Amino acid sequence: QVQLVESGGGSVQAGGSLRLSCAASEFTYSPKFMGWFRQAPGKEREGVAGHYRVSGATYYADSVKGRFTISRDSAQNTVYLQMNNLKPEDTAMYYCAADPDCNTCWAGRTARYWGQGTLVTVSS
Repeated sequence: QVQLVESGGGSVQAGGSLRLSCAASEFTYSPKFMGWFRQAPGKEREGVAGHYRVSGATYYADSVKGRFTISRDSAQNTVYLQMNNLKPEDTAMYYCAADPDCNTCWAGRTARYWGQGTLVTVSS
C-alpha cells in the first residue's frame, strides 16, 4: 500500500527556515509527479511546489518563488521542500503529493496519493 510520510514541520519565527521531507513507499517505480501543497485555515488548498521526474520541470507558487526550493531523490522516492525566509502567511498544513502517471497534477492541484500533512507555523 502506497504511503507518503511527511516530516520536518514545526514552529519558527518569521525569517527562519524549515526543511520538509516526504518519503514515498511501495511505489513500483519513482512517481512521475511529486509535490507540496498547503492549506491554511479557511482557505483553499494551493500548490506550493511541484516536480515532474521525466521532464525535470519544476513549478512554484508565485508567493514562494525565491524562498522555497523543491528537490527530489528519485532513487529514494523522497521529495524535500527547503523553506527559507518564512513569513507568517506561510502558516499552513503542508501536504506531500505523488502520482505515478499524472501530467496535470500541478495545474489541477491534484494527485493520486497524499500524505497526512505536517503543520508549519510562522510567528511574526
